[in-house]
Amino acid sequence: MIGQYPTPVERLDKLGLWVKRDDLTSPVYGGNKVRKLERLIPDAIERGKKRIVTVGAVGSHHVLATAVFGARAGLGVEAAIVPQRRTEHVERNVRADLAAGATLRPARTYVGAGISALLHGGRDAYLVPMGGSNVVGSLGYVDAAFELAKQIETGLLPEPDAIVVTLGSGGTAAGLTAGVALAGMKTIVIGVVVASPVWFVTGWTRRLVRRVYAAAGGRDPRALEGRLQIVTSELGRGYGEPTDSARRALEIGRENGLSLDLTYTAKCFAGALAYVQNTPNSNVLYWHTLSSAPLDELLENAPPLPRAVERLLRG
Repeated sequence: MIGQYPTPVERLDKLGLWVKRDDLTSPVYGGNKVRKLERLIPDAIERGKKRIVTVGAVGSHHVLATAVFGARAGLGVEAAIVPQRRTEHVERNVRADLAAGATLRPARTYVGAGISALLHGGRDAYLVPMGGSNVVGSLGYVDAAFELAKQIETGLLPEPDAIVVTLGSGGTAAGLTAGVALAGMKTIVIGVVVASPVWFVTGWTRRLVRRVYAAAGGRDPRALEGRLQIVTSELGRGYGEPTDSARRALEIGRENGLSLDLTYTAKCFAGALAYVQNTPNSNVLYWHTLSSAPLDELLENAPPLPRAVERLLRG
């Protein structure tokens, strides 16, 4: 086990919602990717693989988490990375990738990144898709749903009417959706889309829900009906492009002890606040997926960005 569980739940009375603190999955590097790696890394080792090969944006949290925990498990980590808007947060992440020992291969598009990953695969390589969002990785969030069910059973919080979670590569939302159904909860999952194209994100996630449910032992697909609702209103101009509502949510989060980022979690938190406003008297749980672990120690050993990587930072 690479993380620390269960992660806390807390009530933000002023905002009328609950928070699941998956920013605290690990003091080394937290966030939602840790739960996926709980499943992915043992699977890679069991299959006799020596390297993890994956893809992501230049500031990808998935790439960073994989670099940190893959190295700790004795696995090499290689990632094909694509352009993203330059922010301090993105720059820190990619510098931390290098400090953790990841090999980064710049690509112009996700198609090019996928081809690069395939070309650099091999018998010793364990291929992981963007965000760690395949069936194996998503099962980590089935585990998380059962963890939440135990917290509800012990009285830490009421059963949520809705869980609001970021929907990027789809694995977190898919795992939670399958998990709440398997755990016998009435809760629905609200996936706030932060990546494009929307048609692909939506279609992929809905298919992944069904596959994860079946892989986890689900026998009645009717249990999934209406479980996942997808919200696209917070995406704005696209992935990594900040919105006014996300900026407001970032400030509200800071005032209430949550550190958010404009690419993922601020957009999701904006969606959670809107859902609370539009559904009064509901029990709403915002699932916080951004690591709050400090990167300072890792960044002390970070080398300068290679020119090819530097060119991926837009704006």
